Amino acid sequence: MTSTWSAAARRALKNSHVQFLILGAALLLLPVLSANGIIKTSTLSTLGFVLIYAIVAMGLNLLLGYSGLISLGTAGFMGLGAYIAAYVQDNLRLGFWVALLAALVIPTIIGILVGVVSLRVRSIYLAIATLCISEILLKTFEQAEWFTRGTAGKQSTFPVIFGIHTDRRFMFSVIVIALVLIMMLTHNIVHGHLGRALHAMRSSEVAAQAMGVNVLKYKLFAFAMATLYAGLGGALYLFFLRSSYPSSWNLFLSLNVIAMVVVGGLRSIFGTLAGAFVIFAVPELVLKELPVVGDIPGLPYIFSGILIVVVIMFFPQGLKGLADRVRHALTPRPPSVTKDAAVVQEATR
Repeated sequence: MTSTWSAAARRALKNSHVQFLILGAALLLLPVLSANGIIKTSTLSTLGFVLIYAIVAMGLNLLLGYSGLISLGTAGFMGLGAYIAAYVQDNLRLGFWVALLAALVIPTIIGILVGVVSLRVRSIYLAIATLCISEILLKTFEQAEWFTRGTAGKQSTFPVIFGIHTDRRFMFSVIVIALVLIMMLTHNIVHGHLGRALHAMRSSEVAAQAMGVNVLKYKLFAFAMATLYAGLGGALYLFFLRSSYPSSWNLFLSLNVIAMVVVGGLRSIFGTLAGAFVIFAVPELVLKELPVVGDIPGLPYIFSGILIVVVIMFFPQGLKGLADRVRHALTPRPPSVTKDAAVVQEATR
């Protein structure tokens, strides 16, 4: 009976959705630890931003890793989601859920329009096109003071959810729940018919069309999901930090999100989360605390650039590939057939 239960437990632990739930349960302990003074409030805030960026990076991984499409406009769509959420909640007084829905729908519609552009341009030209869209959004954030308050920044408040007046710890829990749901959604997408179609399109659009894949539909889907994730990340950023400034939504942030995907590993959900932690949390929580490195302003952030170069040169599969290598090296291997045959022949002589 015990062996049956242990076998069932092992099977359950191999289920990706169970792994996502276990991760979420572990992350939900962090606000409790912060409330008891075991971890710093600043550490909890940093980890909250890591989870937000991981959500956004998963959308880019769908676009880049599974569809083979590149975008440098991630920061612009995050900023759009943040400002829409703030305007709907604080100016229109329509509440958290309407603000969140608006921050999802409007960037997604714009993402679909960008997907239409992607039918005309490819590779580096598509990257430049999305960068232009992001710069247009950035200039809009700076100039549309009625909507964003310009360079003074848009201030917000913690939302009221189901009648509960939230604080930063509560919003961290909301971010964790959103992350787990996004991980489950992404897993279902990439392991279903949609994922196979996106992968075929990434390998060869001509071959995908020959197999009956509607390239137009799946490009629009990929851009829509990437911008939906970015809009969600922007709204969570706003509700967590309670402010948004145009300078936050620049090209550097878009490049950092790409770095999270590359370092973590293309087409890897847990790898994307690990990449977000390495790119954003390691400089803040580890390198800044080192005696020499932390004393030199800006030096911890050079780590991100060096890490990307190292990963591209030696670990093109990212942290996921490195983990697979370690797992393969630690897994006991059965003796080969050739070796067994040699032993038998030696024994019969």
